[in-house]
Amino acid sequence: MLKKIPQSLSPELVKVLMEMGHSDEIVIGDGNFPGASHADNLVRCDGLMIPELLESILELLPLDTYTECPVTLMEVVKGDSYKPEIWDTYKEILINSGEENTKIEQLERFAFYERSKKAYAIVTTSEKSLYANIILKKGVIS
Repeated sequence: MLKKIPQSLSPELVKVLMEMGHSDEIVIGDGNFPGASHADNLVRCDGLMIPELLESILELLPLDTYTECPVTLMEVVKGDSYKPEIWDTYKEILINSGEENTKIEQLERFAFYERSKKAYAIVTTSEKSLYANIILKKGVIS
């Protein structure tokens, strides 16, 4: 173990975060996300929920300030009345991590899948909330 590295981040995930460059994207997928079939670089975080993981990742990963929306959520499918309460949790985590001015966009489900295929890595979790998938675009440290 190391000091100041959140315990929820595995060595593999820390390595991926360090390898990523400016504007590379990482997907954090819920338990239903088809990560294995969409990823060239898959990191499994079985047993972890997205909020804990997102908090830990944002301790290390700067978000891209050169793009309008460095955070992307999977849009609720038209006609589905589900309200993703987890999105409020994500906003709170962004505020608490110092990213309070970060704009968040929503992307249609299949467009989200296509964009995920181009991500630097996909992280799969055991998150049970629906529409909990999130994409983060890495920024720079100045």
